[in-house]
Amino acid sequence: MDFTFRPATLDDAPAIHGLIAAAERNWHGQVSTDVTGVAADLQRPLITLDLDTRLAETAGSDPAGGEVAGWAWVHGGRRAQIDVHPSYVGRGLGTQLLDWAEQRAREHDSDWLAQTVDDADKAGTELLRGRGYDVLATNWLLERPVTGDAPVLPDGITLRSFAPDDAHAVHQVVQDAFDEWQPRRHEYEEWAGTSIERSSFDAELSPVAVAGDEIVGAVISLDLPDSPDGYVEQVAVRRDVRGRGLARAMLTYAALGAGRRGKQTLTLWTHSGTAALAMYQRLGMSVRRSTTVYRTAL
Repeated sequence: MDFTFRPATLDDAPAIHGLIAAAERNWHGQVSTDVTGVAADLQRPLITLDLDTRLAETAGSDPAGGEVAGWAWVHGGRRAQIDVHPSYVGRGLGTQLLDWAEQRAREHDSDWLAQTVDDADKAGTELLRGRGYDVLATNWLLERPVTGDAPVLPDGITLRSFAPDDAHAVHQVVQDAFDEWQPRRHEYEEWAGTSIERSSFDAELSPVAVAGDEIVGAVISLDLPDSPDGYVEQVAVRRDVRGRGLARAMLTYAALGAGRRGKQTLTLWTHSGTAALAMYQRLGMSVRRSTTVYRTAL
């Protein structure tokens, strides 16, 4: 089958999410993403849409374009994402998009490129392994019940829902916590665009932990309309108050709130680079599924 290629635009976000959702249903029977996440990716500060995105459409006579069959983006020359609609897997589209992503990374003068692939995506996994990509890291989607006792707080700490005036203090707590493993610090505008400024951000189910007049911990929750699950995007606890049960308390706060909304479970992703899997398992979370980060030298 022939495909036409062009850069993506922000208006393409719903169609792009449609193909991602189709793949998720095919692999897992449910959708765990939303269109605001696609829109946030398209607006990342290190992505220039005309240069760093590629949309594949089915060729046809309709001047408005055909069906979106796949897409790819390259972020900062080091990270790529490629998704192909299940209807078009096995037709060489993934290979074409990967060729483009590697070439775009070279144009950034990057010496390596990484991509995350769902472990249920056998075609994507086979493609990357066949091209010599090595395993860099693992991500796990964890889940916990939305029932249980009320959160137990350490002495001197209170919990309340996120308020707009908390934004910069929460950003500071999150970045300080994530500095221990993320490759670069995210400035406020980038962090906010992928979290609290998304229309799916759920302030009510995003607890902040306060000691005195300082925010010492935070959970960022999203309300994903197509998902039966509550979803936590970020968990952060300031180093000096760790080990006192604060993460458990904040996750319990979010989980019970999700249960009141009719959600079935509370979910979050964790990364092998954080070494947090065992901690979350001690907090009563279990692994539902996983993805793998692959990397190759260019």
